[in-house]
Amino acid sequence: MTAHVIADDAEALAVAAALAEDFRAGAAERDAERRLPRAELDRLSASGLLAVTVPAEHGGADIRAQTLAEIFRLLGSADGSLAQIPQSHFAYVNVIRRQGTERQRKFFFAELLAGRRFGNAQSEAGTRHVQDIRTRLEPQPDGSYLLTGVKHYSTGALFADWIPVLARAEDDNLHVAYVPRDAPGVTVVDDWDGMGQRTTAGGTVRLDAVPVPADRVLPHHLTFQGPQLHGAVAQLLHAAIDTGIAQGALAEAAAFVRTKSRPWFESGVDTAAEDPLLIQRFGELALQVRAAQALLREAARTVDAAHAGLTDDSAAEASIAVAAAKVRAAQAAVEVASALFEVSGTRSALNSLNLHRHWRDARTHTLHDPTRWKIQHIGRYTLNGTRPPRHGLL
Repeated sequence: MTAHVIADDAEALAVAAALAEDFRAGAAERDAERRLPRAELDRLSASGLLAVTVPAEHGGADIRAQTLAEIFRLLGSADGSLAQIPQSHFAYVNVIRRQGTERQRKFFFAELLAGRRFGNAQSEAGTRHVQDIRTRLEPQPDGSYLLTGVKHYSTGALFADWIPVLARAEDDNLHVAYVPRDAPGVTVVDDWDGMGQRTTAGGTVRLDAVPVPADRVLPHHLTFQGPQLHGAVAQLLHAAIDTGIAQGALAEAAAFVRTKSRPWFESGVDTAAEDPLLIQRFGELALQVRAAQALLREAARTVDAAHAGLTDDSAAEASIAVAAAKVRAAQAAVEVASALFEVSGTRSALNSLNLHRHWRDARTHTLHDPTRWKIQHIGRYTLNGTRPPRHGLL
């Protein structure tokens, strides 16, 4: 595989905007037919966007967090499912940046620049909680490992070249094993049947004594032993997706009302777009989207500032700013995608139009992790100066 190498932030944004426009055109049909976006992901890989966080010394653009968030907002406004697929990709690129040896960085950054994709095999079902990871890395006499476990919600794994797997080693610490998609013992099952994000293929990954060389395992637990931005960056991308979904839903609602809706007979106007009550409602919805966009930009700037001078305080500021953006974006995505029907009228509920994909994507994606706990951490930080925890989900 070969891929274009993006030079800088400006080019990354231009490429993302062009791809988002193309991807928007087929989003409704892909969702309705559950047609997996293999061709679209191949274009994403070939465009070079998946390598934009590779450090400059390894040949990458090393873009700012603000640019990366904007890329995901653009993609999310076009197709909430497609935007979610590379989210874990960038999270596990960050693990290599922070915990990889020079040899590991050199190898994997070259893979990324060639257009290779990371999936993920992180979450497990039936455990006590989300951080109760039971997949195991068993050491072998030659220094390698055997990897065994079952993962669920493995977004991106079906389309991946490499699947980063979260597992515990014999010391019970968390590590990430980077496993080829076609490695012996790896089975990826396309069994995702969620009501939303239908084309993410976030199904099951089975790992049956998968051989893993020692130099494909990174000590992820070390990520959280000092000030870090791993969780902030990962959550920033989730917030960007939700913001994009909200924006896409609002734009589609406006287009529908302008071209297809009828005015309510009591309004006394000739077109729905002139209805003063609809105008009022669109103003309210636009405020929600603008607030989400503003908090997303502020959060990204705070992450970039923390990256330039990483301390316990700057990392805490970044996590809190991202938490605020994620709460607002999640609320906006669900509320605006639901209000689409309120403002558009009965016809908008037709299955053939598939306008409900915005709400289904928003409702599904915002279940990723509860915003109520983010509000708790924001409150503790604001009232008592309590720094947020370092667990990767904030």
